[in-house]
Amino acid sequence: MKDSFRCLLISFIAFSITYSLTLFIQNELITYAVIISFLLQWTLFIPAYFFQTEKFYDISGSINYMSIVIYIYYNNYTTNGFNLGNLIISCLIFIWAIRLGVFLFLRILKDGEDKRFRSIKPSPAKFFMTWTLQATWVSICSLCALTGISSDSGIIINNLFFLGLTFFVAGFFIEVVADIQKTKFRKNLKNKNAFINTGLWAYSRHPNYLGEISIWAGISVISFSSLSNLQFVTLISPIFTYVILVYVSGVRLLEASGNKKWGHLKSYKEYIQRTPRLLF
Repeated sequence: MKDSFRCLLISFIAFSITYSLTLFIQNELITYAVIISFLLQWTLFIPAYFFQTEKFYDISGSINYMSIVIYIYYNNYTTNGFNLGNLIISCLIFIWAIRLGVFLFLRILKDGEDKRFRSIKPSPAKFFMTWTLQATWVSICSLCALTGISSDSGIIINNLFFLGLTFFVAGFFIEVVADIQKTKFRKNLKNKNAFINTGLWAYSRHPNYLGEISIWAGISVISFSSLSNLQFVTLISPIFTYVILVYVSGVRLLEASGNKKWGHLKSYKEYIQRTPRLLF
């Protein structure tokens, strides 16, 4: 009972913080987009819990990104007309979301399950919390892009735009190549129960997350020139991505799992010592 209350409290706090951010930047359209994001996740939670499945969890996040971007883009288009910058940044987010969503969906279909959800699915409060936190993730990560798209000027194409585009392309390339390399590594039966330390993984222990962080840093730089006054608080997006991936979910959990599996191996200890977590 206490555990369920804690999970529901976390869900409430996550929603409240995200919703409060939209009120702080005083953009009604963004507030509606965030509400749509949470309603979408909460709606999808119902069949997910009923069928006790997490198989469409990741791809629902991609659908969520695309849904709120479409909502903001369409509303700005009907008010201010066509903006090339808006179209480009929307397409970038679409390309990233579709690629990652399909990749994760196919992976979970192949694996049959996401082991992280084994102890979560039976509890409605815990499972609901994960869907709520995904809405928080989607909303805060995309906040600067949504704000830039919805501004009167739209996304401004200038030197910062191209700098951000460079960050995005580099990050997208790193993330895709890292995922391909790890997938091929796992398919090789000789590598069963081994850790990957080749390709990009020889230079970074988590190059896929390095790519992800670079992608959202790029999106923030692209959006920067379209922000004003209190809207600059939305630049929390890449910082939020970094903190979540490194200290909450991705890197922290994988490092703990890696140490449990291979921590006794000299080769793994040497790999950890010589290879940076991300880039430095």
